[in-house]
Amino acid sequence: MSGDSATAPLPFATAPLPLVAAFDGGRLTSDGGLPWLAEADAALGLCAAFAADLPEWRRGAACHSREVLVRQRVFQLACGYADQDDADTLRHDPLLKLACGRRPVGDPALGSQPTFSRLENAATRQACYRLAVTLVALYLRERGRGGRPAGLVLDPGSTDDPTHGRQEGTAYHAHYRQRRYHPLLLFDGDTGQLITAILRPGNAPASRGVVTVLKRLVPALRERWPGIPIELRADGGFATPEVYTFCERENLDYTIGLPSNARLARLAAPRLAEAQARQAASADPATTTIRLAGEAAYRADSWGRERRVVYKAEALPEGPNVRFVVTSRPDAPLPLYDWYVDRGEMEGWIKDLKNACRADRLSCHRFVANQCRLLLHAAAYWLLDTLRRWLTAAGVARTQLDTLRLALLNVGGRVIQQLDHVRLRLASSHPGQPLWAALATRRRPVNNPG
Repeated sequence: MSGDSATAPLPFATAPLPLVAAFDGGRLTSDGGLPWLAEADAALGLCAAFAADLPEWRRGAACHSREVLVRQRVFQLACGYADQDDADTLRHDPLLKLACGRRPVGDPALGSQPTFSRLENAATRQACYRLAVTLVALYLRERGRGGRPAGLVLDPGSTDDPTHGRQEGTAYHAHYRQRRYHPLLLFDGDTGQLITAILRPGNAPASRGVVTVLKRLVPALRERWPGIPIELRADGGFATPEVYTFCERENLDYTIGLPSNARLARLAAPRLAEAQARQAASADPATTTIRLAGEAAYRADSWGRERRVVYKAEALPEGPNVRFVVTSRPDAPLPLYDWYVDRGEMEGWIKDLKNACRADRLSCHRFVANQCRLLLHAAAYWLLDTLRRWLTAAGVARTQLDTLRLALLNVGGRVIQQLDHVRLRLASSHPGQPLWAALATRRRPVNNPG
């Protein structure tokens, strides 16, 4: 791409001197943090592994290898560019070219939007399954870096992904009042690492497919760490006999939210009355909260046997709050419920996947192509989350991934290609400098050409 601007200079009446702006800065990048993404990818081997899972759809000579294409697409997603169309200009970005293994000057531009459309639409169900298996293998390797875990907590969740037009698998969901997809996500409840992401039609119930996923995942976990305790923690959308039965058969502990009904409300009524009485007797009932918990043996009509139900009975200034979970754990009721509430942290992980990695931008017509795209967004999550973990290990406070991206990756800079190295000149006053310094502490010394 030429350094000359196609836009006429634009004057601004600023003080103390007038300003003239034009797109004629030459070889600049808007994402000076791309080298850190490249380091994270090199450490994980993620893009290369994903590329090996995707089919080759082209015949004859190809301008771009699948690995370069996957790396370009995932890096763009991690930098906040969700649309395939963004590639039409970003393919010329000198630093993106370098991060993808090409010289900023002299080597061809990267892939364009039509190429990415063909890449994602070439995906088959078998290819998507291979990508999911690769993601699980990555999780197993990275989860074990610090040694054998004492136990594993699996946090499944679902989220909404609005659809447009007549995309395959779109369906209206009354709760969200829109047509959408309904992805199933599974996280490690202790570390926040994304284990898998499965696309489902918009009318799929929250629990659909979770047992199928667990049937494949649990043996892989036990093969990697024989005898390891595994437990499932989920909200009320996963409260189905099929889930309970699987966990009991496979010796998985479980704690799952249970939607209230009249029978459950009667079980919790005495504790709730006690909490309300204590609140009324307090010095200031208008600001006092009394929180109690209890348990009972309970059997729903659709269950084959009784199970333990733990409930929280809370008297709040604004009114009563009663919640139920069904569980196989023996813990005392209140500590158990508090542990269950910790799964709320997963909402932040889902937010990171959707907001920072734009995983709700699945705009292909074919359902399988959108499943492929969802897994590419998951790869972007892994790269950003890896950078966040490196920073946390260096003493930097944990942040949301979109905040991290703005501070670390979206940094403007000038790219200068010399004979034997490339120089990236960044703003001397950029507030993200401490993050660069923190990441540099984990690296081996490298040759500095000056």
